[in-house]
Amino acid sequence: MELNTNMCRGGACPLPRTGLEDRKRRPPSTRSAAWRTATWAVVPFVPLLALLAGGWKSAERDYAWSFPRDHWSHPGYRTEWWYFTGQLAAVEAPERRFGYQLTFFRVGLTPAPPELASEWATANLIMGHAAITDLAGGRHLFSELLYREVPLLAGFGVHPDPLIAWSRGPAGTAARWSLGWNGSGFDLAMRDDALDIGFELSTQPLKPLVFQGPGGYSRKSRDSNVASLYYSFTRLATEGSVRLGADRFEVRGLSWMDREFGSSQLGEHQAGWDWFSLQLEDRREIMLYVLRDRRGGTDFARGTVVSPQGQARYLGPADWELRVTRRWKSPSTSARYPAGWTLEIPGEDLKVRIAPLVDDQENLSRLAGGLFYWEGAVAVLSGSGSQVGSGYVELTGYGTNNRPPI
Repeated sequence: MELNTNMCRGGACPLPRTGLEDRKRRPPSTRSAAWRTATWAVVPFVPLLALLAGGWKSAERDYAWSFPRDHWSHPGYRTEWWYFTGQLAAVEAPERRFGYQLTFFRVGLTPAPPELASEWATANLIMGHAAITDLAGGRHLFSELLYREVPLLAGFGVHPDPLIAWSRGPAGTAARWSLGWNGSGFDLAMRDDALDIGFELSTQPLKPLVFQGPGGYSRKSRDSNVASLYYSFTRLATEGSVRLGADRFEVRGLSWMDREFGSSQLGEHQAGWDWFSLQLEDRREIMLYVLRDRRGGTDFARGTVVSPQGQARYLGPADWELRVTRRWKSPSTSARYPAGWTLEIPGEDLKVRIAPLVDDQENLSRLAGGLFYWEGAVAVLSGSGSQVGSGYVELTGYGTNNRPPI
């Protein structure tokens, strides 16, 4: 899940569609011309405007990190995100298990606010993606929002304000989506009344943050200047509540938080990425990403193993082997995603299988130009089939005309 290969962002022109107009899961090809026209009015011009603006900051190897300040936004960089995923169990019925995702994106339109006497003038958009997967019921529900950063719609806090990011909910939902700092961890909230889902979660780190790359400088290409600034909390104790229809569950579990910012783009020869975050029962964590070329091969790959004590070991492509063992075809988009892997890291004496807990964990965006991607909960299995860990996988750029636009 790499910043230079980010998902499409919204628009600096008309207000975006709310999403209530077309909540049914349908492949992009079946959507109306009016829908496509409205979407294109919002999306593609943003990368163009951002490119024309120029003046964006670049990720630097010697970036001077300062925490907790760097948990907040970084205007001047083109894109940044706060990415949370996790697996949770109901406290009173542990067999009821859930996967969840919450992502806030800051999408830079211009490096500095435009000099316009209007409260609608903004240098940024805020995009939110959220999902709940009912692992027992095999259901996956995805919600999204896209707003300008203006006082009535959405915004980013400034340290030491506890609020890091917030937004109005999707149309018809009175509650806000929010990300806050509670002094040592993060508090998350989202709701979508049309889908009848929501969650309120509080997290606390069980390990210190880890830089994904030396000094937090994470390369995304053989070109050493294509990079992001990237860190993670790889093991967050999580508790709170999940709402699914008329049911509300008190839950506990583990989460993973990824944090990136920078101004690089997906290379012309790159088609998408596969990203893995795995939490092993022996208290190691593994992050891997593979940037694919247009033929489906590996263009650039890196990884990190975090020891039980919290120390990071960085992996090059020769340090690990990942093989696809199975594929799944989406009934909504006809995209064929990898849906099973074997992973071997000889230097860690590790050889495991990775298996989705639900095949259909595809997210279909209606506010980002018809973008679709797979983001789902997985189990990590030993050779004998016993579970030795859990995690999340993200797969982008699969399917027809689905290359992430920036």
